[in-house]
Amino acid sequence: MGGDHAPSAPVGGALLALQELDAAHSIQLVGRESVVRAELDRQLAGDFGGLRDVVAARLSIVHADEVIEMTDKPSVAIRGKPNSSMAVGLRLQPEGKSEAFVSAGNTGAQMAASTFILRLHDGLTRPAISTLFPTVSHPLVVLDSGANVDCSAQELVSFARLGSVYAADILGRQNPSVGLLSIGEEAEKGNAVVKEAHQLLRAAEGINFQGNIEGRDLPLAASERGPIDVVVCDGFTGNVLLKFLESVGSVLLDVIKVELPRGRRGKVGSAFLINNLRRIKKRLDHAEHGGALLLGVDGICVIGHGSSKALSVVSALRLAHSAASHGVMEDLHALEIESREPAAAPAAGSITA
Repeated sequence: MGGDHAPSAPVGGALLALQELDAAHSIQLVGRESVVRAELDRQLAGDFGGLRDVVAARLSIVHADEVIEMTDKPSVAIRGKPNSSMAVGLRLQPEGKSEAFVSAGNTGAQMAASTFILRLHDGLTRPAISTLFPTVSHPLVVLDSGANVDCSAQELVSFARLGSVYAADILGRQNPSVGLLSIGEEAEKGNAVVKEAHQLLRAAEGINFQGNIEGRDLPLAASERGPIDVVVCDGFTGNVLLKFLESVGSVLLDVIKVELPRGRRGKVGSAFLINNLRRIKKRLDHAEHGGALLLGVDGICVIGHGSSKALSVVSALRLAHSAASHGVMEDLHALEIESREPAAAPAAGSITA
């Protein structure tokens, strides 16, 4: 029921995903049953008419009376609307009725509800949103990308552990290399939290810490010291970084269109250049990557972009399926003893939507 294009995008994405997933997998649509069923019937009467038998066997509707709006505060997800589609959908995991949850709804509410319902792994004080950052070579895992505005040094170390599991299990990276985002590669560069985190990461066991990295290293997924797999930063920095990335493809395309002489815009070379830039824009588009794993909660929770359409929902479902089938939760449980860094009190205003 969440997102700019609900319920058509989640229903359409679920129907597309059913065609990809093997018969052992099923999908639950959580929301107001009459609304969801009407949308499902509408799409089955159109392009998805051949899926009626598949839907009957592998797709179900779980009724939830309430809906969390994009304007609702995160606390509403916990106290104000306990029967929302978000809360009901998340509770399916601890009840043993589901293995993963996907939503394109209110991000702050989803993080708050996930933390409250699924609980945090032992030793962690906060979850982190982990987003794939496209580069010229291989995607990077960037975390935190928006869950926590302010972080302690110990929490950044925890994020490094979480990101390493993601890179190893889902991306297949061997001994993932972790970089700490800063304003210089030297250990003494950065604010007080980053400098303390650098020292803690250097001493931490089980983390392949490369050292500080700079913003210019991210598009190449490498620094002078080698490839990078995981980038650690606070949620304020990570969110600014990713919002900037979302604009790059469109800006490049617009600049080329403006700079091309008017008489040459229809020429073959110009068309070829613009078509290539459109492909680059698509590669950088957040919608192509579907969603971000909320790491640190004791369950699989994928946060989709609010503007997600059906294909983005499919990508988010792929990520949820990959996390559920590659042992991510088992490996995160194994980190519980190792990740018991000293707890820090959460800062005020630490959740962003």
